[in-house]
Amino acid sequence: MSTSEEQQDDIEEADESAALAPLIDDAIVLTGPTASGKSSVAVSLAERIGGEILSLDSIAVYRGMDIGTAKPTAAQRNRVRHHLIDIVDPSEEFSVACYLRLAHAEVRRLKESGRPAIIAGGTPMFLKGILRGFDPGPPADWEFRQAVEDDLQQHGIEALRERLRQVDPLAAHRIGANDARRMIRALEVARHTGTPISHRQTQFDRCRDGKSCNVFSMAWSRPELHNRINQRVTQMFEAGLIDEIRWLLSSYGALSRTASQAVGYREVIEWIDAGSDDDTIDELIQLVSAHTRQLARRQETWLRSFSEIRLVDVSTPMDPRAVAEQIESMLT
Repeated sequence: MSTSEEQQDDIEEADESAALAPLIDDAIVLTGPTASGKSSVAVSLAERIGGEILSLDSIAVYRGMDIGTAKPTAAQRNRVRHHLIDIVDPSEEFSVACYLRLAHAEVRRLKESGRPAIIAGGTPMFLKGILRGFDPGPPADWEFRQAVEDDLQQHGIEALRERLRQVDPLAAHRIGANDARRMIRALEVARHTGTPISHRQTQFDRCRDGKSCNVFSMAWSRPELHNRINQRVTQMFEAGLIDEIRWLLSSYGALSRTASQAVGYREVIEWIDAGSDDDTIDELIQLVSAHTRQLARRQETWLRSFSEIRLVDVSTPMDPRAVAEQIESMLT
């Protein structure tokens, strides 16, 4: 699927310095940790209510990154129209601000046509922008980031945190002890705007009660979710994940920072670069499975911080149609 002319215009014309309002009142949001079954439930829900689906996945936006992202199948896309999938090449960077601007445009078009918008996926920062709005701040300064990362390697993360305390003590308090990426961004924003990021992102403090929102998260027991993750990772390798990544590297050369760091892709790229042989594939599968389980735990922790979310308990065997019917009954 290629980028539509309207989407391309939105990407090219996006003012990434402008703040974006929440979309929580104009869409149904279905989220949850990786491998929780969001895609199949979203399709069933869309069919029930006559809606269309907007992907909430920072890697599914990339063309050719299909197996490792578990994109909706061709059959699912034939059943329900999907948006915000396969819109940029994997060699390109794609920001949260750009995603949200496209999401706003798609929701607006659907609203005008009278069709419900279902935003489905699990990328945390995309979700946060959908629920509480987003202040993108200045564009990335890669030279500054590299200089700070060099200091981090030399002096350690506590020195980085102390540097942030001098600039933005509130951000230093809020950001996790090992979250170097967000610390660096906070320093970057303060450097280029003269305003601490904690003062700019006040919209993130505006939370709402879940009973007033149509925001739902798939909730599995930890053992069942881990089993689903292990099965999915094995299936991805059986479907040709390594060949997909070899093709991406040969077609595009180096992938973007975001694309190359996605779980599953990062490990395979490192495995290829190391010249590993097929005898170590089982170890590679185990590594990707472990990292995917860690990702799911981080997502679950993140999701628990949102008062807007209502949990939908699911268990094996999951019937997407039954779960969709349950969610439909909960819509406000």
